[in-house]
Formats: sequence, C-alpha cells, structure tokens
Amino acid sequence: MRICILDGERILDKDMLHDTLARTMDFPDWYGRNLDALYDCLTDMTEETEIRIRNENALTEHLGNYAAALKKVIGAAAEENHRIRWGNENREESQ
Repeated sequence: MRICILDGERILDKDMLHDTLARTMDFPDWYGRNLDALYDCLTDMTEETEIRIRNENALTEHLGNYAAALKKVIGAAAEENHRIRWGNENREESQ
C-alpha cells in the first residue's frame, strides 16, 4: 500500500503541495500540478493508496481556500476509486 502524508507544517504553498503529491504518489511526468490533474491521477490509480492530512490547520493557513478544495478533490476521487482512502491524522503537532 502506498501512503502519502500531506503535512501542513511542511507544505507552505501550492507548489510544495504538488511537489509532495507528485513525488510520493509517483505521478507521471505529465501531471499538470493542479487539482483537475490530481483528480485525474487519483481516479486512475491501481495501487491501494492512503492519503493522510497532518496538521490540517497549518495546511489551511498556508493554502487558504485551496486546502478545502484539495480535500474535496481527494474525497471525490476516493468515492470514484475504491483504492483511494484518506483522512485527517488529527495531530496538530509538527514532527
């Protein structure tokens, strides 16, 4: 199983978010680094994958409304692709 941790303490902007996603999810080179491309890649995944959001408040501070949109996209992709699971780690401390 692939595990992707999106740590709001370490993700300071959209570029860092998409860098983290592309690296940890092993997205193809054509990944468009936006939420539409994220949805496309997640719904195409064939490997069991869990996406965890850590330090959600910090992620919201750094990304603003984009953090809420990110969660909606991940949730929609998880509904479409049963191999995707996601959730909040409910931890606000940094590691």
